[in-house]
Amino acid sequence: MAKRILIVDDEPLIVKGLKYSLEQDGYATDSAADGEEAINKFFSDEFDLVLLDVMLPKVNGIEVCQRIREKSNVPIIMLTAKGEDMDKILGLEYGADDYMTKPFNILEVKARIKTIFRRTTMVAHNVDSKIIRVRDMVINLNSRSVTIANKEVNLTAKEFDLLRLFASNRGTVFSREQLLETIWKYDYLGDLRTVDVHIRRLREKVEKNPAQPEFIFTKWGVGYYFTDKD
Repeated sequence: MAKRILIVDDEPLIVKGLKYSLEQDGYATDSAADGEEAINKFFSDEFDLVLLDVMLPKVNGIEVCQRIREKSNVPIIMLTAKGEDMDKILGLEYGADDYMTKPFNILEVKARIKTIFRRTTMVAHNVDSKIIRVRDMVINLNSRSVTIANKEVNLTAKEFDLLRLFASNRGTVFSREQLLETIWKYDYLGDLRTVDVHIRRLREKVEKNPAQPEFIFTKWGVGYYFTDKD
């Protein structure tokens, strides 16, 4: 079955171009011209990925992203005409998996979509180790779900991939550059703070006290590592 992508943008030419190009690649698409319509469509249907503009009528893209993240881990790529660092970080703060600045190259959009789908497919078909257990944390690689003390933890796609990588390589220190290359699969515009934002958000969800982590630690001047040692 074709992957379904929801395109959310109030510029008809952009929507038309994205729909045509993505459908040429075999994806099924639907679109919304404002944030309110996007929320209604997302929760009344099933989608595998959302292309989401930041500047939208009625409800802005940041709020749409936040509303989706309250109930779903579907990958979200945010699109915006703004290129300031704060806008980029703000988008990631609310659970976006990726971020592209307009005007964008449609080939790069398709490449990033394929990267996300390839990564999730590879994890779903991993038969070597379906479950990773760390104390009271259970990471299910097939369902891409995480529970801590039997309570489900709602992670974004990239937060899950970071946790899976860390938990599968306990004690290994990963630099920000290595994490960008491994998780994002490309040079994320050289913005290493992308990693810091995701790590902070991940800690807020899996650590009892993010200021005194039990799992994800910082190796100052080097990067991050995971340990299950008390």
